[in-house]
Amino acid sequence: MGVDYYKILQVDRNAKDEDLKKAYRKLAMKWHPDKNPKNKKDAEAKFKQISEAYDRAVYDQYGEEGLKGHMPPPGAGGFPGGADGGPTMFRFNTRSPDDIFSEIFGFSSPFGGMGDMGGSRAGASGFPRGMFGEDIFASLRGGAGEGSTTMPRKGPAIERTLPCSLEDLYKGTTKKMKISRDVSDGIGRPTTVEEILTIEIKPGWKKGTKITFPEKGNEQRGVIPSDLVFIIDEKPHGVFKRDGNDLVVTQKISLVEALTGYTAQLTTLDGRNLTVPINNVISPTYEEVVKGE
Repeated sequence: MGVDYYKILQVDRNAKDEDLKKAYRKLAMKWHPDKNPKNKKDAEAKFKQISEAYDRAVYDQYGEEGLKGHMPPPGAGGFPGGADGGPTMFRFNTRSPDDIFSEIFGFSSPFGGMGDMGGSRAGASGFPRGMFGEDIFASLRGGAGEGSTTMPRKGPAIERTLPCSLEDLYKGTTKKMKISRDVSDGIGRPTTVEEILTIEIKPGWKKGTKITFPEKGNEQRGVIPSDLVFIIDEKPHGVFKRDGNDLVVTQKISLVEALTGYTAQLTTLDGRNLTVPINNVISPTYEEVVKGE
């Protein structure tokens, strides 16, 4: 069962945009990593989850599958499958949690621009200090203090699931991902560009296989773009279940067939018809191994 993003935001499914923003602001203030230095790892995970949940535009259009980078269903809009049996095309956006914060709060951290709340004041960087007594932008740009020369840091990897059928993983295939990301123009202004990434799925790849595109995340000042990582996921199959490099088929047969013999008729992943005669008495846990198939 999929994740209920509305439940994460603690709002009704019929919530309006303003209600979503209100819920997002409340949870973002609670779980921002800068506010939870002693529990930063858990806060970062929750922070990412909340930001993902807020990205309602994709969720409303494609559901959880679309939000996670899965292919939208036929006729659902977006980027449909390629013509003439070509590779699948669908849109993927690399917006990070910081991008969403910037959209809602106007700064890269929710604690900037809050006036004098919590004693905030301008730091040497020219940006407001956070309500927790630290330069919040330092934590987003390498953690340097006032007057320090910072080295660019690399943003955390952006991971997205890439669903593949058993046929894809058996025969291999090519998938094309259309992404949009922010880059800096010649004078440092951000601009959104789109590009197509080609992923060659190799025969025999398994769930959990990772494909990395270095530095394909958004460009930000003082930050090396994140790597974009696609993680193979295996779609459920109507007939076969994968067990390592083996395929398992479970079939129900009658008592007469179990006692007198049974012939299994299967269509393999590469489209061949396979006949498997079984002449033994078949018990409920009986297994017949067909090697090389």
